[in-house]
Amino acid sequence: MFGIGRGYFVGWGTLALINAGLAQGKNRSGLNWFLLSCLLGPIATLCLVLADRK
Repeated sequence: MFGIGRGYFVGWGTLALINAGLAQGKNRSGLNWFLLSCLLGPIATLCLVLADRK
């Protein structure tokens, strides 16, 4: 049971780091998107992918 929770946490954190990199590639704040991704996860990824470059 603990392995599943830990894996979920690691996956969520990895997604947040990937989103921060995507955000910086689109000239947006990596830190803001990292924090937003920690809260929203895949929903933040979808918003970021659909957003245009600044």
